Amino acid sequence: MLRRLYHWTLAKCEHPYAEGWLAFISFIEASVFPIPPDALLAPMCLARPERALRYAAICTLASVAGALAGYAIGMFLFETVGRAILDLYGAMGQFEELAEEFNANGALIVFLAGFTPLPFKVITITAGATALSLPVLVIASLVSRAARFFLVAGLLWKFGPPMKAFIDRHFALLTAAFGVLLVGGFVAIGWLGAR
Repeated sequence: MLRRLYHWTLAKCEHPYAEGWLAFISFIEASVFPIPPDALLAPMCLARPERALRYAAICTLASVAGALAGYAIGMFLFETVGRAILDLYGAMGQFEELAEEFNANGALIVFLAGFTPLPFKVITITAGATALSLPVLVIASLVSRAARFFLVAGLLWKFGPPMKAFIDRHFALLTAAFGVLLVGGFVAIGWLGAR
């Protein structure tokens, strides 16, 4: 089923609204959505490698805008919306411990979450709830998200056809590895909160 979804996504990458969907997913992933934009960025870069850097820029800007939305949820809607989102990701239990140290290490935490599989929305909501400096959030998000998305897009631009063949050949293994990284991200959030 996942292989069919992968091929369906590749076919949709040339859809007239593909860039709009990429921006939308990048935006909501930074505040509420569980699926990272890489799931659409990678096939779009494989389908149109000449646009890879443009796609990375779309992901970066939309994700930083989404980080601001997550920040606003944490700052203004924490009790009604933010708490529910953190509960959904199993991060509410660690929120209190993480919140105490968040502002001291906020830039590093935002950077790591923006570059790695850590759930970015948990961090952006926590940033708002703890009133992390907004320029710190924006700069750390911009640097980490740009590094992540431009790295992915650059690799796919440079090694596109062989990378596509590799993905096609090892799709099941790569899907399992992505699942492990995603779960590892949630475990890391728990570990950061327990420190």
